[in-house]
Amino acid sequence: MTDSAENVLEVRNLQLEFSSDGKTVPVLRGLSYTLPKGKVLGVVGESGSGKTVHALSILQLLPPAARISGGEILYRGKNLAALSRRELRQIRGNKISMIFQDPAASLNPVLTVGEQLTETILAHRKISKKEARLQAARLLQKVGIAEPEKRLLEYPFQFSGGMCQRVMIAMALALSPDVLIADEPTTALDVTIQAQILKLIKDLQKESGMSAVFITHNLAVVAGIADDVLVLYAGECMEYAPAAELFKNPLHPYTQGLLKSLASVHNKADILPVIKGHPPVPGEKIMGCPFAPRCPHAFEKCRQTCPPLFNKNGRQVRCWQLEDK
Repeated sequence: MTDSAENVLEVRNLQLEFSSDGKTVPVLRGLSYTLPKGKVLGVVGESGSGKTVHALSILQLLPPAARISGGEILYRGKNLAALSRRELRQIRGNKISMIFQDPAASLNPVLTVGEQLTETILAHRKISKKEARLQAARLLQKVGIAEPEKRLLEYPFQFSGGMCQRVMIAMALALSPDVLIADEPTTALDVTIQAQILKLIKDLQKESGMSAVFITHNLAVVAGIADDVLVLYAGECMEYAPAAELFKNPLHPYTQGLLKSLASVHNKADILPVIKGHPPVPGEKIMGCPFAPRCPHAFEKCRQTCPPLFNKNGRQVRCWQLEDK
């Protein structure tokens, strides 16, 4: 949403599909956004909207059944989808890092935390093992783990879920990346630890000046961390706007529904409003706007023709209600 010269990452008309039993199932349908230097983009949406698979496509970590069928993913002008494996290895972890949903599953249970951290550093830096180990200890200390030298000798099972996530953050930041992708990094944690991890990510992001893509199903989580928010539904962008404007005045009915369903001290209703119905099943043929079957404001045109993204004062909204406004 800014001048392209300032953008570290650009996703242009990204289209992705899965192959299953001889059929192709579209998962992403022309996704586009920009990530300026030093900014945080929040990507939100229900499960199955394409949030995680879009993140995996950036680093070309897609499963064999997935294929990018169109569009570009540009990191500082280079199309990541067109790079060789060798070129991608120089970017993964080094320039673009990712924190995955389940920290316990992302760490190797038979290697110590120290071995895994130093391995990450040595893969991209020509330094001694001793210096890499010193850097690893400093990283653990930086993410709030006490007695880092001692904890380097321990295995992931000796760490709590919150501590494992801190280790994953340390690994992601080990090489001072330009871009951090955080895929639902607080989902498996309790509320108190969630708040600590969110604050840690935000503080480290501001301190280093890196850009970040923060993926979550919860709009409340991105409220305090994102500069811009992209709302995904059925693989399409429904709304893309500065965070402050989106929370103050959501324009798309889907975004409005997500915000109304949030619990807050201001919402004293016994039963929170919900968005009725279910998202489209993957592979289901979609006529018109994908949200139309669940939208309280849908009319005939919504059910027949999918709206384009309308630009409204620097915001993008996919809704026919805004066509003439």
